[in-house]
Order: sequence, then structure tokens, then C-alpha cells
Amino acid sequence: MNNEELKDKRVAVLLSGGVDSSVVVYELVSQGIRPDCFYIKIGPEDDLSVPHPDSLTSNLSSEGWDCSMEEDMEMATAVAAKYGCSLEVVDCHREYWDQVTRYTMEKVRAGLTPNPDVMCNRLIKFGAFHEKRGHDYDLIATGHYAQTEEECTINNAQCTMHNAQCSMFNVQLKWLCTSPDPVKDQTDFLAQIYDWQLQKAIFPIGHYMKDEVRQIAEREHLVSARRKDSQGICFLGKLNYNDYVRRYLGEQPGDVIELETGRRVGEHKGLWFHTIGQRKGMGFSGGPWFVVKKDVAQNILYVSHGYDPASAYKQDFPIHDFHALTLPLEEILNSQQSGPNVTIKIRHTPGYLPATLEPQGDRCYVVHAEQPIHGVAPGQFCVVYDACHHRCYGSGEITV
Repeated sequence: MNNEELKDKRVAVLLSGGVDSSVVVYELVSQGIRPDCFYIKIGPEDDLSVPHPDSLTSNLSSEGWDCSMEEDMEMATAVAAKYGCSLEVVDCHREYWDQVTRYTMEKVRAGLTPNPDVMCNRLIKFGAFHEKRGHDYDLIATGHYAQTEEECTINNAQCTMHNAQCSMFNVQLKWLCTSPDPVKDQTDFLAQIYDWQLQKAIFPIGHYMKDEVRQIAEREHLVSARRKDSQGICFLGKLNYNDYVRRYLGEQPGDVIELETGRRVGEHKGLWFHTIGQRKGMGFSGGPWFVVKKDVAQNILYVSHGYDPASAYKQDFPIHDFHALTLPLEEILNSQQSGPNVTIKIRHTPGYLPATLEPQGDRCYVVHAEQPIHGVAPGQFCVVYDACHHRCYGSGEITV
């Protein structure tokens, strides 16, 4: 977006204290915009027993948690003060535990592979925040590596204006588009947000490469310039993910079977501690072992010495409950010249995989990938893009 689009808008920035959101503040201020900054708190209170979903049994206390909130707040406060912006803490920890944790634990318990970060964007960053404070603002800016594109109508003809002013035309659609940085692109994490959330979202650093963002931060002497990117699920701090799952679901021991021979090689403590394609942290003798299959009904974990037995690959698989960002997917497929040809991602990787989609009705599709894909796991989101992997159409959950 340019100055003309922003000058009369109230803009909120979700400022985490990291380098990306810090540069977002700089980018807006350099365009003459003085945004209000908000730090979203999702970790538990020091003296609070974390609420848990009704159907899950645990008493997950704050003991063992070492969230980086104090350092985050120091960085965010310094950045906001540098540019004369207000900074407010918005407490969304109850919403996170009631909504995102519920989703995660229910999927994990069912033997699926969830993505909490995807649902955090939908339910917290663009959801709970909007209900608490974001509704007072025209636009919500984040440090995601993504872009938007508006499609306009001019004399019954269509044009696309990439992050450009379109006020003189009748704006019809807003698309989520990929970043030029294939490694950092985060459209896959945004592919479940609602259309009204996309309408309010802006990504001021989405057109940069990560190295460029670092260079801007260094040049502007931002306190977060050399801060490392967060890894894993941000709110866990130093708490091990398996410990987090164990406190909710406990343990459910079962057999570990070698896929090729049917030989028992050990005992697992619960299928929810393992993911398809996993190698590290197995703890079984005679390895290395790779997780290639989970039988939830029999509570059996199948492993293989090889990373790529034929059974670990899938070329055709169903997805359901497809969530469309801008237009219904079948409408897009029927209108585009390439027909059902698309590109997809099933995990956060730089590459896009050519595929075709076969509609099954009621937002369900069968994905026919051009090549077999390793580690297709139920519960993962299959994110769908156009054939040039520019526009993101949305995502559906894999149901292998």
C-alpha cells in the first residue's frame, strides 16, 4: 500500500519485538503513518493454572514455562518509543488456550498432524485481537512475509494492481499472494484466515527478502536487528513439546513395528508423540528409524530403516473442508485457463508442487500430485496456489 491509501486509515501493528514486526513500524512511519502498536500476550500468567479444553484432562500449570515475553516487551517498547508510537499489551492467553490448544490437542489425540501456528493467525492474531482492539482500526499490519493484490473492474475489464492504489476503480477482490523470498514466505500460515480478516490485513515487509529486512533494521539501528527468529511454537518457551502434549493427554503405550518385516522393535509411549517422517527422538535400538505410518485404531507405530519406502509416498490424496480465501475454489478452477492445474504445499518448505484437483463436492477434493510426495499426513493442511504459485487460493485438511 502507498501513502494515499494509508493516510486516512487507522493502522494497528502487531509488534512482537522481533526484527520483522519492528521493520513494519519503520516502514509505516517512513510513509508518514503513525500506527498504534500492540503486543499480543498468549503465554500463561506466572501464578495461573492454564485453562484447558473441556474434553481434555490435565492441570497444566505455569511451572516449567520460560516464555520470552519479558525480552519481547523490552524490544517492542524500545521500537515503539523510537518512533513515537503507543504500545499496548492485549492479553489473549485464555483465547489461545481455549481455542488453539483445543484444536491442537483434539487433532493430536486423533493421531493427526495439526498446525497450531495456522490456527493462531485465524483465531488469535486476526481473531481475538480484532474482538478486543482491532475492530477500532481500518487495517492490521503484521510482519508476515506475504503480499496482497487487488483485482479491479475498469469498463467491464479486469486489472490487477499489486499493493497499489485502486481507489479510482471499483475494487472487487483482494488476493493473498506469495513473498519473493521462497524460504520465508508465510502464505501457508495465512491460508485459513477469513476473507474479512484478509480485507483488513496489510504486510508492509512482504515484498522484501529476509536479508533486506535485516539490513534495514541494522541501518535504522533497531534494537531487534540481530535478534534470532523464533523457532517452533512461540508460547512454549523452553517447555518441550512432548511434555506439553503429555500434560494434556498423558501416555498410551503401544507396539512399534518394522513396516517391511512386521517385527516388533520396541514400545512407544503414545502415537501423539510422533509424526510421519520423524527420525530424531525415537529412542529405539537398531536404528536409525523413520516413522512411516500410524495405526490409531490398533495403537501401532510403524517404522522403517529407509526414509523413503514406497508406502511413505502418496501421489493422490483427499482433502476436506477447503477454506477459500477470496473466491470459491471450484469457481476459480472453472474460470482459469489452466483448468484444475494448481501448485500445492503440504508443509512449510520453499518448494511448490504441481498438481491437479478433482472436485468431490461440499468443499472436498482429491489432489493428484505430478510426482509422489513424501510424508503426506492426515491433519496437515494442503495449501493451494495458482499454477505460477503467486496467488494463494486457500487450504484444506488432508484426510488420508
